[in-house]
Amino acid sequence: MRFPGVLALDRVSFELFPGDIHALVGENGAGKSTLIKVITGVYQPDSGELRLNGEPVSFPNPAAAQAAGISTIYQEVNLIPLQSVARNIYLGREPRNRFGLIDFRRMNADARALLAEYGIIVDVRRALRSLGLGMQQMVALARAVSIEARVVIMDEPTSSLEPREVETLFGVIRLLHQRGVAIVYVSHKMDELYRICQQVTVMRDGKVVHTGRLAELERLRLISLMLGRDMAEVRRGGRTTFGESHASDAPPVLSVAGLNSKHALRDVSFDVRPGEVVGLGGLLGAGRSETAKAIAGAFDLDAGTVSVNGKPLRRHTTATALRAGIVLLSEDRKVEGIIANLSVRENIALAALPQLSRYGLVSRAKQDKLVETFMTRLRIKASSPEQKVSELSGGNQQKVLLARWLCTSPKVLLLDEPTRGIDVGAKAEVQSLIEDLAAQGLAVVLISSELEELIEGSDRIVVLKEGAVLGLLEDADVTEDRLLDMLATPLDQLADQVSQEPAATTKAAEHG
Repeated sequence: MRFPGVLALDRVSFELFPGDIHALVGENGAGKSTLIKVITGVYQPDSGELRLNGEPVSFPNPAAAQAAGISTIYQEVNLIPLQSVARNIYLGREPRNRFGLIDFRRMNADARALLAEYGIIVDVRRALRSLGLGMQQMVALARAVSIEARVVIMDEPTSSLEPREVETLFGVIRLLHQRGVAIVYVSHKMDELYRICQQVTVMRDGKVVHTGRLAELERLRLISLMLGRDMAEVRRGGRTTFGESHASDAPPVLSVAGLNSKHALRDVSFDVRPGEVVGLGGLLGAGRSETAKAIAGAFDLDAGTVSVNGKPLRRHTTATALRAGIVLLSEDRKVEGIIANLSVRENIALAALPQLSRYGLVSRAKQDKLVETFMTRLRIKASSPEQKVSELSGGNQQKVLLARWLCTSPKVLLLDEPTRGIDVGAKAEVQSLIEDLAAQGLAVVLISSELEELIEGSDRIVVLKEGAVLGLLEDADVTEDRLLDMLATPLDQLADQVSQEPAATTKAAEHG
């Protein structure tokens, strides 16, 4: 499959057998999405052959592929929010009565029975948008399997699911496996792959570099195949700190005191020193993203102060926070980050335009030099700085956003889920970049739902629950067991424990 200047698929061969749960893995830009789009009729390949049940087929569009029994569940739910759950499941193939009108009673009953079969209980008459994102993903799954699919392609299906919903999904996958439905499972989560998949195909730079049984492939070897280089280049060791600047006597770069917002934050306080990565730990709804946005001036506060190098921000807005050196890489890069229709160059240079202009005119030469510097430094893969940022892989889009904020020479870097939705290779590069930035003296606040990433990447962890600070983990206490123990402790019980441990209270107070 060729695109202008790019060979997206290079003589790719891929086989899927009845009942297979087949992992398709590779870095962003490896060719996974292109292969899926060829299989599902979005793209027509320039050469090669597609066979279904041994017979050559050609799908002119996705509807033809779906009619042949090939369904796809995308990472981003592609249903109609204003329509009911039942209508979304049977969209385009609604049951009709003898007058040719939609039989809503039958459609609702069928939808209810279908969802119940997979352990999903929901009012099928409700508008899809009234459900949580995880439940919407489960509705998309039900729609995909309801067409009596022979092949179901799942692209990052658990990215929006809670642990309970993940277990439901895995139950559905096992049921499909028993019925002989073949499944292509695309995910960057290694634990999921090794738990659910039998076969694996590894792609790199548009080519298949390995196919075989997943259980026979060690994780380190799998990652090495994906990256195409020695794992020593990306293996994350101990964090390199900025000299001794993170020592307890170093003045903080960022100080957060008494942040309060109705129904969201309750007296959140902590500090971050130069060269230090402070993690914000907590479950969904704990107030982590709200805290980061509040610090960056993008979330309304009822009370509290944010200080940079000891100076409080008097009028706390995004503009004053940015001028003080606070930047935020938000969780949803597509909605709150990249500007899809602009080029890589325009996206990177956006925040630095005041520095690049004189008398209101922007110097294109300075802009090009700045963009080239950061594209090289962050190893951003693009055909040119003029390529649309929407055409880049997720990992490279994330690097573009990082480059945008690094152009402003920040003092505080707030990272909300910086590796979500990107493959293991890009994830390792982003994690390594965070270490390098901290080593250069930046104060970093890290939010991650992956406990391993949070623990390995943080010097200290501020644990949040229901918008309040549960406590502080540092030194030997920065472990998964200790974090889980704290998260499992009710707020009132933790308050009792703290009141009985004055030494621990004093130590936490010293760190805000």
